[in-house]
Amino acid sequence: MLSTPLHRASVDDPSLAHLLYALMSAFPVFFLPTLVGLFINLGQNTSCSGDMLSSHLRWQRHSIIGFMLVGGIGLSLTQVWLSFVICLTATLWFCHRILKGWLNLSDGVAI
Repeated sequence: MLSTPLHRASVDDPSLAHLLYALMSAFPVFFLPTLVGLFINLGQNTSCSGDMLSSHLRWQRHSIIGFMLVGGIGLSLTQVWLSFVICLTATLWFCHRILKGWLNLSDGVAI
């Protein structure tokens, strides 16, 4: 009987990253899917082995955390016009990060 050693295959499966980008893109309707995506992302941080997937998970984490920080600063301001400008800028920046990351993931390119 032949015995072959079992090797753990490290396959870059982008389906989780696609799901997380989809959850991030649901932020205009509800912010809860974005937070769920962040918690899933934080849980997958250590188990991800591929360089491409690691770069996308890091990109998503930084995008969500940056959006929450800048949006929180914008919402805490007392001047309405300044609050609106900062929140609009944060939203446009976040949309840009989602689009750029998702397109790079579809092309198989690391960020």
